[in-house]
Amino acid sequence: MANTSDLDKIIALALEEDLGDGDHTSNACIPAEANGKAYALVKEDGIIAGVELAERIFHAVDNTLKVDVLIQDGSQVKKGDIILKVNGCQRSILRAERVVLNFMQRMSGIATKTHRLCNIISKYNTKLLDTRKTTPGHRTIEKWAVKIGGGTNHRIGLYDMVMLKDNPIDFAGGIKNAIKTVHEYLKAKGKNLKIEVEVRNFDELQKVLDYGGVDRIMLDNFQPENLKKAVDIVDGRYETEASGGITEEVLELYAATGVDFISMGALTNNIKSLDISLKAKTYP
Repeated sequence: MANTSDLDKIIALALEEDLGDGDHTSNACIPAEANGKAYALVKEDGIIAGVELAERIFHAVDNTLKVDVLIQDGSQVKKGDIILKVNGCQRSILRAERVVLNFMQRMSGIATKTHRLCNIISKYNTKLLDTRKTTPGHRTIEKWAVKIGGGTNHRIGLYDMVMLKDNPIDFAGGIKNAIKTVHEYLKAKGKNLKIEVEVRNFDELQKVLDYGGVDRIMLDNFQPENLKKAVDIVDGRYETEASGGITEEVLELYAATGVDFISMGALTNNIKSLDISLKAKTYP
């Protein structure tokens, strides 16, 4: 589960965005004392995610709502499955409805895609990583969905790992100087952070190997044949990561090179939400 403090902030902002000064449709049509039932219905096959979050949203709107979870996060679902049932104040159920569905649909889409891609490379030791290419403000949610789908979270932000990519390296005056100054900075700040450095060709790779002082080498835009050569050259001295335009069609070719990690921004920035609806009717 993601950090609860982060989740509470995201939920509060999402509800504020949707509710404004009130749900005037429900307030006009539904008596305040009216109670009812609803259920979340899956309308296409996939991996469900966001169930635990949905519970928190319902209770953030109205802590008297009773939520019965029938299918847990990470489960494979089929069209027609009922994920959860909610019972209580009709107005409260409708206030929570769209926020619950928005998060569950997107999270389930991410988890479904991640699960499918992880299955493609399941016979290899390679782990599938997400990136920082997330929806602003929703990174916690989207990276949680990646984990539910079987993927592995890369760094969360700029603060929990040092990533020396092309721009920081160029600004620092080259690979060696960038690594050197990072070590000096971390020592001065008393921080113990992993260091990853990006290389774009074999010359840059050799510079990193000659200097050392890193934990992982990102091999950016290496084609599978060259990626395998690079992995062989590194020979286990450092973790290796493949990145840069890797698609589902060629994913297995990259995993077969023996690389430790493959990072794909498409896990979170190019997904189709899973179709889920909330039915305010008698339970089937």
